[in-house]
Amino acid sequence: MLESVDNKVLQNDFDSLANSNVPFGKLDGKTVLVTGATGLIGSQFIKSIACYNRINNTNIKVVAFVRSEEKAKKVFGEIPNIEILVGDINSRIEYNGNVDYIIHGASATSSKYFVEHPVETIYTAIDGTKNILEFAKEKNVESFVYLSSLEVYGTPDGTKEKIAENDYGYIDQLNVRSSYSEGKRMVECLCCSYASEYNVPVKIARLSQTFGAGVEYNDGRVFAEFARCAIEKRNIVLHTQGNTVRTYCYTTDAISALIYIALFGEVGSAYNVTNPDTACSIKEMAQLVCDTFPQSEIKVEIDIPENVASFGYNPEMVIRLDSSKLEALGWKATVGMKEMFQRLVESMKIS
Repeated sequence: MLESVDNKVLQNDFDSLANSNVPFGKLDGKTVLVTGATGLIGSQFIKSIACYNRINNTNIKVVAFVRSEEKAKKVFGEIPNIEILVGDINSRIEYNGNVDYIIHGASATSSKYFVEHPVETIYTAIDGTKNILEFAKEKNVESFVYLSSLEVYGTPDGTKEKIAENDYGYIDQLNVRSSYSEGKRMVECLCCSYASEYNVPVKIARLSQTFGAGVEYNDGRVFAEFARCAIEKRNIVLHTQGNTVRTYCYTTDAISALIYIALFGEVGSAYNVTNPDTACSIKEMAQLVCDTFPQSEIKVEIDIPENVASFGYNPEMVIRLDSSKLEALGWKATVGMKEMFQRLVESMKIS
């Protein structure tokens, strides 16, 4: 059966990835456990492996660690070689079978949630990761990839054109919005500590903001709002000046990056996962959406509210990630910003 029966754009992504030169085949006969399995990246990672199995007649088993069995069944249906493991990342993880690889993606993801529930954001990061690291130690896994974030870089000083893995900026630890970024920093240290003290083969993927086909229509992040504006023919309203500059990554490019990091990454090292060619400001992104979908006849507006802090936005910054360290492993981004939005909008119209 197909991995995305109802979304041809997403299925096309899976098929293209399965037929690419990404070395999924090295996982044949192995078991991969994925936390955050029903999230955007987790679910697409799992379905990409399932698609590779189907097309290439391989036997890569996936254990999808989830909180809700009902949601997991809705997301994965009857796709072969996917075992649902129900549990809470904040509790001890138990599984009787063998596990060779772990992709740890369970995390809070909403900026609004970070502000309203900073304590839960911190403890889910630290306690949850401790539990999965203990599990990895018990299972003696071959490789463990932690999904971190560009937010560990904080606000760079602005003197560098690109941000490499050893460049760090300022984070205000007294701001509750920092619960996410400080949590990610602490967990990276925890991962490297487990690698050093217990020989757990941890590698770190620092993801730039990642999106593409398969994003839910009601997703609260900025790229989804811009796509909805194009679909619904509403002007894009920015609640800041939109000067923050970042790089981005398409979902399937991020998934292929995780494979390269799991297989070839150096233990205790971090890798930026981004398409360096996508660097743009929020305002430039908004204008790109307007230009890409001229039939929507929309434009960009600026409307800054008095309580802008309640939105949980990051401080204004310029942060262009350098992906050369990851590219040295053999990985390369394939999808640019315009195509990212074209595929996102086409996918959201279906959902």
